[in-house]
Amino acid sequence: MSLDARMCYRALKARDARFDGRFFVAVSSTRIYCRPVCTVRPPKRENCAFFPSAAAAEANGYRPCLRCRPELAPGNASIDARTRLAQAAASMMEDGTLDSAGLDTLATRLGITDRHLRRAFAAEFGVSPVQFAQTQRLLLAKRLLTDTALPIADVAFASGFGSVRRFNALFQARYRLKPGQLRTSRRASSSVNGTADTLVFELSFRPPFHWRAMSAFLGARAILGVEAVADGWYRRTVRIPVDRTEHHGWIAIGMSPKKPTLRVTVSASLARAVPPVLSRVKSLMDVACNPAEVANVLGTLAKPHPGLRVPGAFDGFEMAVRAILGQQVTVAGARTLAGRFAAQFGDPIETPFDALTTLFPTAARVAEQSEDRIARIGMPGARARTLLALARAVADARLTLMPNAEVDRTLETLRALPGVGEWTAQYIAMRALSWPDAFPHSDLGLMKALGETNARRVLARGEAWRPWRAYAVMHLWQSLAKE
Repeated sequence: MSLDARMCYRALKARDARFDGRFFVAVSSTRIYCRPVCTVRPPKRENCAFFPSAAAAEANGYRPCLRCRPELAPGNASIDARTRLAQAAASMMEDGTLDSAGLDTLATRLGITDRHLRRAFAAEFGVSPVQFAQTQRLLLAKRLLTDTALPIADVAFASGFGSVRRFNALFQARYRLKPGQLRTSRRASSSVNGTADTLVFELSFRPPFHWRAMSAFLGARAILGVEAVADGWYRRTVRIPVDRTEHHGWIAIGMSPKKPTLRVTVSASLARAVPPVLSRVKSLMDVACNPAEVANVLGTLAKPHPGLRVPGAFDGFEMAVRAILGQQVTVAGARTLAGRFAAQFGDPIETPFDALTTLFPTAARVAEQSEDRIARIGMPGARARTLLALARAVADARLTLMPNAEVDRTLETLRALPGVGEWTAQYIAMRALSWPDAFPHSDLGLMKALGETNARRVLARGEAWRPWRAYAVMHLWQSLAKE
């Protein structure tokens, strides 16, 4: 990633939030690096160096600012093939994939060689994948030390370190601080309902963020027992594997009242799964979006609802099941079916919230069922056949429904499943793959919003919104919603 030093310095002096996470500024006089939105007095231009990633700044001997906290900077969304590849790899590292699988496996999952991955990664972030992953582990540890009361040993293992000794040594060598020195006297924040046994985090985004539209979209599609939207919060149960161990718990997501961050409350039972949990929340809430960049392409379409995001998926398989259940039925009807599906094949869980009672079933669990048993929840046999084919493809790893999956290959695999047409494939790509150019052009809502009756004409009109057609979809759907 090439950086224009003059432009970066102007953004730094203006504390321009549009550039938060797009570069980091390192100050030679203090040997500290910051986000461009840092509230400290801007350093002299001759003392500044600009880096495309926190890892690149640390590789050059700088340590993170304790005030602006670089670990809180939002990520970046991109349509460029090389950039998207590097970002996909970064996302997999963020959720701990490199720790458990290794670089070769990571490259294979992306459909490239490890050499190509290193080349793309260095071009985008200025460091090797291993250096980037190490910085991510340290920044996560810094966040856990600052924001939670977890014991230092738990922080080390939750951040992906194999031993406390290795963690202590690397943290002190890199940041010139002992882990305990970041500890505050206060305990970790409690959740919104006063539950003490929780972890609380903040995720930064580039404003604006249309939270009302996001929560309304998720609320209308919330799976009974698994998800709930109430009192300005999105809550859900969580089942997530880490190092061959399945962790269960719940999360709650809401808007911070005074700053551009999302507040994420995580049950303490998920402490060892914090990296993938936060990574999935970022995808679900589309925090990497740059609203100004999208608005520049969408033009007048984006003006009525600034900051509208594309809701992602916390669990790609769950979202794909929900999409298939929604074929040819209303949103409310699909929600009813999804609730029955979760109750029938999922697992019970205790949470502090009456509305959260169920863990959504895994693909492996669904793959073991018969078509007849799936159909009994109230759907045609053909749709049950589609769900079973989907579950088997995911369970067998022939289909990966995550933001880092290769889009064309995934779409091809989806289309090959019985009962999956272009609308379903594009909708899954839009949400489970976080593909910003997905465009389910045959959608009846899009036709209505555009005053069209022909799907081909909708597809043709969508060309003007490339490469952000998924955002155009959200704006068109929003134009139909009652204010």
